[in-house]
Amino acid sequence: MALTGKQVRQLRSLAHHLNPVVHIGRGDVNDGVIEQTEECLEAHELVKCAVQDGSGLSAREAAAILAESTGADVVQVIGHRFSLYRASSRKDIEHIKLN
Repeated sequence: MALTGKQVRQLRSLAHHLNPVVHIGRGDVNDGVIEQTEECLEAHELVKCAVQDGSGLSAREAAAILAESTGADVVQVIGHRFSLYRASSRKDIEHIKLN
């Protein structure tokens, strides 16, 4: 799903206050990181991730790989952090209402 500019601005403002829950380190993006990201996206829809200094990937590269692997959209990349969004299929969570 391609996000509109208005939706990206809304998600960026929501992601600003989040702490990173997915950390990418020396192992780069592996199956464990992809699985953790999938679980976080299903539970929260909007996830902030951080790339550690030991990783061989830049934040932009890691964001592209994770977004492609999970079917998510990259919301924003700043420094060593990035945010991903994917609508959840769970019924028991409060969904983000995009404009």
